[in-house]
Amino acid sequence: HNGLVAAAYLQKGGLKTAVLERRHLLGGAAVSEEIFPGFVFSRCSYLLSLLRPHIYADLELKKHGLKVYMRDPHAFTPMLEEGVRGAPPKSLTLGSDLAMNQMEIGKFSQKDAKAFPDFVAHLEKLAGAIHPLLDSPPVDIPGVTTGSLRKRLAAAKTLMPIVRCGLKLGTNIPDFYEIITAPIMKILNRWFESEPLRATLATDAVIGAMTSPSNPGSGYVLLHHVMGELEKEKGSWGYVEGGMGGVSQAIASSARSYGVDIFTEKDVGQVLVGSDGAAKGVVLKDGTEIDSKVVLSNATPYVTFKNLTPQAALPPEFIKAVDQIDYTSPVTKINVAVDKLPNFLASPTPDDKPGPHHQCSIHLNCESVEVLETAYKEAMNGRPSARPMLEMTIPSVLDPTLAPPGCHVVSLFTQFTPYYIEGREWTNQDREAFADTAFDWVEQYAPGFKKSVVGRDILAPPDLERIFCLTGGNIFHGSMSLDQLYLARPLPSLSDYRSPIKGLYMCGSGCHPG
Repeated sequence: HNGLVAAAYLQKGGLKTAVLERRHLLGGAAVSEEIFPGFVFSRCSYLLSLLRPHIYADLELKKHGLKVYMRDPHAFTPMLEEGVRGAPPKSLTLGSDLAMNQMEIGKFSQKDAKAFPDFVAHLEKLAGAIHPLLDSPPVDIPGVTTGSLRKRLAAAKTLMPIVRCGLKLGTNIPDFYEIITAPIMKILNRWFESEPLRATLATDAVIGAMTSPSNPGSGYVLLHHVMGELEKEKGSWGYVEGGMGGVSQAIASSARSYGVDIFTEKDVGQVLVGSDGAAKGVVLKDGTEIDSKVVLSNATPYVTFKNLTPQAALPPEFIKAVDQIDYTSPVTKINVAVDKLPNFLASPTPDDKPGPHHQCSIHLNCESVEVLETAYKEAMNGRPSARPMLEMTIPSVLDPTLAPPGCHVVSLFTQFTPYYIEGREWTNQDREAFADTAFDWVEQYAPGFKKSVVGRDILAPPDLERIFCLTGGNIFHGSMSLDQLYLARPLPSLSDYRSPIKGLYMCGSGCHPG
């Protein structure tokens, strides 16, 4: 969808723009697909939050049909331990109501309940300071340090977002430095003592990332998850009506209204480079040539520079650097069609009626940080986790357009799974075995789940790569690690979106801000 946004702005700015989509569906990873009759899934990306508010407004996405269901509460962590004297097992539910959150946390620790509002305010302050950096390109270091005085002064403008960020942080600069460099557990252990709360918060620090809560840099991923904004609500994540394809359709509708031409099933084979070393268009895999002075690639940097660009047109040291970009991903996404709403032992609901917790991100196998650590270590040793971290969402609880009456679509965002299993490729048997493992765990929290399944779509890291062109299966187009952020995203020489080929630019989430 980043490519569609770029196209809309270019056309709005007066450039005649065409979008070429490889698949039959528009939107890359933000698509809705009817995998089983009557069941519509956000097959890859599944929640909306990080779409910047000014883009929402500039492109009039609401007018173009984007409808979002806000989720409150937003996080539910059920426990597995037996309830005492017939009472249900404990659970932790978090939402926008601070008093309610404190009551929930108080079930585990009064001290944590008291500390929680200060923790949220602290995180919001740090995340809010980053906003100027998200909405502008990284500092133009070569421009500021070389060339004529006039050029340097013009480039100095790119320093302003960093200055604004610093001023906003003020005395919190050391805290900001710590959260982006430290393991998140160092910070969570300082604030809290109860395991379910620490583990629930830690999941947001590792989601989508092949890292553990005790690895340096995991704090930034958590920050990335609270810096989003939806309908003016900070840190909110919502379901898009009709699935995530609704975002792409709204952006496409806006782009078309400005005059953008959009084509699907147009698989680009190569960027055309003229004898002067500048981009002059693209050639499709069917041989069709399309001339253009400017080419923007919304593919990953790896796909762009290793598969779509003539290697002779790129400096060897640049190709070497592209080879070093980290695309490790721990994610296997399982899309599940069910004929009955999952009923959780920790919060039972009668007659298939959804409770407030059903609209949440439901964190399973998150009772303790140790469970997450073990799952991570197994994947690092080349094996899918035996007790995987599961983030379950059931968008059809709020959006009835996704499933037949009484039925639901369930998304399981699971980790940790390696790209290769002990050095070999995934087989269908491996996929089914891992899904069985995940379902066995869901069954323990919500008995009857396995019986309710009418279809499942299992996407291991190689499947996410094959279907959505996400190199390594990485949902961020490259790890969001400290060495691949801001001035170094995806490479120090590429942080200004310009490639070594004149007229060829990057516009996907492999670039800043991710």
